Amino acid sequence: MLSSTARRGVVGRIVLAVTAVSTLVVLTGCSSAGTTNSNDKAVTMLSWDTKATMQPLFDEFKKQTGYTVDASYAPPVASYIQKLQTQLGSNTAPDVFIITSENKAQIMNNQLAKDQSNEAWMSNIAPTAKKTYTKDGKIYGTAVSSWGGGIVYNKALLAKVGFSEHPKTWKEFLDLCTKLKDAGVQPFYEAADGLPQTIDALVGIENDKRDGKLDSEIWSGKTTFAKTWTPALKQYNELYTSGLVPRSMSGSTYDQASKEFEQGKVAMFAGASWGFSAFKQANPDLKLGFFAVPGNSSTYWAGAVSPGYAINAKAHNSTGAEKLIQFLQSKEAMALYQKETGAITTTKNYTPKLDPALDPLVTAVRDGDFYLPQTSWPTNSDVMATTATALVQQMINGKLTPAQVAQQLDSKLASLK
Repeated sequence: MLSSTARRGVVGRIVLAVTAVSTLVVLTGCSSAGTTNSNDKAVTMLSWDTKATMQPLFDEFKKQTGYTVDASYAPPVASYIQKLQTQLGSNTAPDVFIITSENKAQIMNNQLAKDQSNEAWMSNIAPTAKKTYTKDGKIYGTAVSSWGGGIVYNKALLAKVGFSEHPKTWKEFLDLCTKLKDAGVQPFYEAADGLPQTIDALVGIENDKRDGKLDSEIWSGKTTFAKTWTPALKQYNELYTSGLVPRSMSGSTYDQASKEFEQGKVAMFAGASWGFSAFKQANPDLKLGFFAVPGNSSTYWAGAVSPGYAINAKAHNSTGAEKLIQFLQSKEAMALYQKETGAITTTKNYTPKLDPALDPLVTAVRDGDFYLPQTSWPTNSDVMATTATALVQQMINGKLTPAQVAQQLDSKLASLK
């Protein structure tokens, strides 16, 4: 349930967002009054999807139930969370709001949202989605979609070097990049204003080998960043040490990097399912493909469960809030939402028709076979994400080695304990 701007935040540009909600515990003690709403047929909601996206759903909700939605809007990620923080602190928060990777710890730890685990609609929600917003057996958010990220490629440019099948190993990927460079084509770009999702996927391979326990093992001291991240960082750094990607990309934003790809100047781009339609809108002539990030022994996707709908623990209209969320995961709502966003929806009651180019990742996304460290780190994900991004940028610039990046991540984590 994310716009393209929102998902950029989830991919790694979350470094300020969690800090914004770190004061929720203090602020929520300021007042004991709940939100006010004199109309029991009106539900209030703070949305980070735009009005253009959500209004068709709200109109249908009114037709089916007689309830209206009094919605306000804030753009993701930091602006949304800062606004929600203020509202929760002053007990003026709406009946329904968004819980996401960047604020779920604060929301769940302080029980600022109601437990939805016994609601009938939860049987329609994907297991990975439920797990993402669960703490101590309570489910605090209803998430209806997920996203996946890998390598988006321009078919016409890859055809120039005889491309016929997706690389299955990192060496094959580097060989493809080399062929493109030798043919006068810029092989690959990736934004570096967040932790690169190619690194996410490469580390995800290691996490998958450990049955999803990598981060808990790092945090418990059973292993370290130095032992588990250094190989992935070394692989990624080869793109820059070999000159396949310019070191100047260390300062690039998503918008800057993606624009080059949209204009047909770059053969491959570290993209995600949420941004796929934007490429087509920007350049309808693009013929695109998608493949998972290849590692030494397997391939993997970056990705995460999208934000969920949460019910304010002090909601004025709890009944209306429940009706709204029940509707938002319905088949009718899913069809409307998917039409507006192109999202990979994961509810059991609706299977959307997606761009065929997304076929390689759809099953993995619906099965939860993806990894994003920021959503998996047990504590201090905001500080660790900020640190990781800055360190990787220095690595891209040639100022740090991969081993030094991993060692400094270990040092930072130790300082936070």
